[in-house]
Amino acid sequence: MGSYVLRRLLLIIPTLLGIMIINFALVQFVPGGPIEQVIARMEGGGDVFERFAGSGDAGMRNDSESMYLGARGLPPEFIADLERQFGFDRPPLERFFNMMWNYIRLDFGESYFRSISVMELVREKLPVSISLGLWSTLIAYLISIPLGIRKAVRDGTPFDTWTSGAIIVGYAIPNFLFAILLLVLFAGGSYFQIFPIRGLTSDNWEELSLLGKIGDYFWHIALPVLATTISAFATLTLLTKNSFLEEIKKHYVMTARAKGLAESRVLYGHVFRNAMLIVIASFPGVFVGVFFGASLIIETIFSLDGLGRLGFEAAVARDYPVIFGTLFVFGLIGLVVNILSDLMYVWIDPRIDFETRET
Repeated sequence: MGSYVLRRLLLIIPTLLGIMIINFALVQFVPGGPIEQVIARMEGGGDVFERFAGSGDAGMRNDSESMYLGARGLPPEFIADLERQFGFDRPPLERFFNMMWNYIRLDFGESYFRSISVMELVREKLPVSISLGLWSTLIAYLISIPLGIRKAVRDGTPFDTWTSGAIIVGYAIPNFLFAILLLVLFAGGSYFQIFPIRGLTSDNWEELSLLGKIGDYFWHIALPVLATTISAFATLTLLTKNSFLEEIKKHYVMTARAKGLAESRVLYGHVFRNAMLIVIASFPGVFVGVFFGASLIIETIFSLDGLGRLGFEAAVARDYPVIFGTLFVFGLIGLVVNILSDLMYVWIDPRIDFETRET
């Protein structure tokens, strides 16, 4: 197993490098670079994209005679100074290698427009994303696994039928629509004012006792977590049910029942480990998926400032240090989590041997 893990760790290097190369190359052709953003703000234009008419420059000059769109009235010396500040006075290849060298040294630079380091920005947004990702994943697993087992045991019964209907309806409702429904019903829309609709904590959070802080925290995240979790129930529940149904029909289960073992012993002593292999081993990947993919719309609806909004705002503003810094860190974490998922397979079922696989 050690050699397999070592090979996977070494494979991270070319994979991560490929991700960065592709994204860096694509950015060179995207209009509205940081310099265009600065020019638009100086001239009072809020949307830089309204200034593009034709195949303009993508935030950097193609040759010495090209001009930034909307910069006709600005002195060339000022534009050249902007290029030096953003580092666009150097060739793209040189900028890419400098960026990767800095990332290897864990130097992710500062945001172009916020005068704060990328890591500080990420740390500011982490509490929101961790709250949504962690609690949504845990709640989904804690409810879906018992429900899926119950549905497998009572397959074809009215309980199985109506719960399947409810799950499919919940899956079909878009997260943002369910979030709006929760706001209307429970957050001062047209009915009840039970939950707050802004922030992760109250303004007086520092003044509260320990229990008060815990209660206030869960009071604020209740609706966002519920809105984020609702669509995850269907996949996990049906996956659990189908896994159990497949295992229940196998000969070792019939043998265990023939020996007179109690049904609970058969289900949880024999079937559970095999049936839950895929479900439980995928937990790291599911958590990271929810953590990094927290809905931008959910964060916006509930006025939460998380990684989803950070990524969107950085992309709109062409804040390259934030875009590439977070891409490098999250890409690295995602690749490591894939290895952890494989290790969980082995931990749950030692019969699995990745050493025999060719990588």
